[in-house]
Amino acid sequence: MKTNIVVFILCILFYSCKTKEQTATETEIIVIGTQHKPVPNFNPEILFNILENVKPDLILLELDSIKFTSDFRLKEVRENELIAAEKYRLKYPKTKLRPFEFEGRNQYRIDHGMRPTDGLTLRFVDSLYKADLLTSSEAEIFKAYQDALDPLIDIAAQDPKEWNNTIGDSLCEHRQFYQYKMIPKITNSREEFAHKFITKPNGEKISYRDGYQLWANFWDLRNQTMAKNIMTISEKNKGKRIVVLCGFMHRYYILKELKRLTKNKNIVLKEYYNL
Repeated sequence: MKTNIVVFILCILFYSCKTKEQTATETEIIVIGTQHKPVPNFNPEILFNILENVKPDLILLELDSIKFTSDFRLKEVRENELIAAEKYRLKYPKTKLRPFEFEGRNQYRIDHGMRPTDGLTLRFVDSLYKADLLTSSEAEIFKAYQDALDPLIDIAAQDPKEWNNTIGDSLCEHRQFYQYKMIPKITNSREEFAHKFITKPNGEKISYRDGYQLWANFWDLRNQTMAKNIMTISEKNKGKRIVVLCGFMHRYYILKELKRLTKNKNIVLKEYYNL
């Protein structure tokens, strides 16, 4: 009987030690939605203080690799995230800064005709809406798209926690759903959008309809690529605490992808205010 009790106790101790060891080697990913430009409720100092509390080993930035030197120093430091990250790195030199963006995103959009068709198309839809030329179902879609922005403007003026939570994520996802899934229901069904064109850098013409659809598709491609890049970096930095800084409209999508990609891996997703 005593032997059985001793064995039982040893098993508990072994399991406890093993669990602590596994927890200690977990890779932590903290995705923080940001605003790129300084505003009273979110500026480099506020973000720096958040980083101070989180104490990351790596900070991943929504940048192309071309924005870094060969030894991963930032070439320019202008936006909130870059100023805060660089200040943190200077204070804690062991901290690594790395890019995770879809490489060459801006030129990619221009070369494929997504720009300027994105803005031109939305302005054209707006003009049809104001002239009462859309069908009732099309007008409902565009009105819902416009209305979806109001709650985002509201939370963006509050504490960062207000857009770094599941409610904020849902509001962002709702708005982007209308922008990238519902607006194409208008542009793909109305002939006006098939007969307005822009010229791509290679001299080819592309219609508003096709350009906007490519832009809508790129939203998925870009976010999925960024999540894969985050995972690649995480796999090379096991057991580290990694902060991902992204525009808060991307947060819901990146988190959704990371939840899928981290399944059955020793990686945990956390909120910065729960550490």
